[in-house]
Amino acid sequence: MLKNVLPKRLAVFILTALFVIVWSHPARAAGLFGAPQTLSAQTGGLNTAVGYMYHEDVYENDLRYDVRQHQLYSQAAYGARDIWEIYGRIGTADLTVSEAFVSADPFTAAGKDDFQENWKFFGTLGAKIFYPLGKFFGLGAFVEGTYHFSYFTDAIAGERGGVPFEADLKVKNLWEVHGGLGAQITLPGDVRLYGGPYVYYSEAKISLSPDVPGLAFSGGNRCFHNPSVFGGYGGADVPLAKGFRLNLEGRYSEKFSVGAAVRYVY
Repeated sequence: MLKNVLPKRLAVFILTALFVIVWSHPARAAGLFGAPQTLSAQTGGLNTAVGYMYHEDVYENDLRYDVRQHQLYSQAAYGARDIWEIYGRIGTADLTVSEAFVSADPFTAAGKDDFQENWKFFGTLGAKIFYPLGKFFGLGAFVEGTYHFSYFTDAIAGERGGVPFEADLKVKNLWEVHGGLGAQITLPGDVRLYGGPYVYYSEAKISLSPDVPGLAFSGGNRCFHNPSVFGGYGGADVPLAKGFRLNLEGRYSEKFSVGAAVRYVY
């Protein structure tokens, strides 16, 4: 009886915490890292997932900017023997860059502060490996890469010395690579708690056309990247109905990110 009640109570607690976190943050990584142990059948098989990820990070060019993103995605994975798994995702995401249009020149006034663009497609490929150190504990590692297929663009209008202007800011070739280690503890009811460190790098080309003195990103293509490469993550993977599992995860580098996914094992 306890084995059946524990996962449900834990799921309710974590879901409540997740909603509180999301509600208390202004609303960017491409999906959850997930538990180190694979979900595929012992003899080899497929599992699928749908998920949501909120991510906020700091990127820099000459200055530092908060970058925020909501992502919705679907995933297909194949693995075997509770040891290895490869996976791919396809999803859609928006993008906000805070204060991208703030002017450093008193003669230039922009009509808004933040860069905002709606949903664009991205793809992710990854792999993970797990080594059990007994029935209830194990260690794992993962690596994954993400590429956003479309450019993010936003238009800005304002005045320069009393003369109106219009310009477009474009974020091109946004990509990111993550790799990390994880430890996992399995509780009664097959509830899996996990966490560990990770490293990552992400960059894009960003440009303003035409050039507007006083606005950032003038002067052609500029490299726009994360200054911090280290972070930590943790989460829980909880069984639901037969074949279904709920995965909740948080991570922190310079900002806090959180996500949730429902997976089905065939």
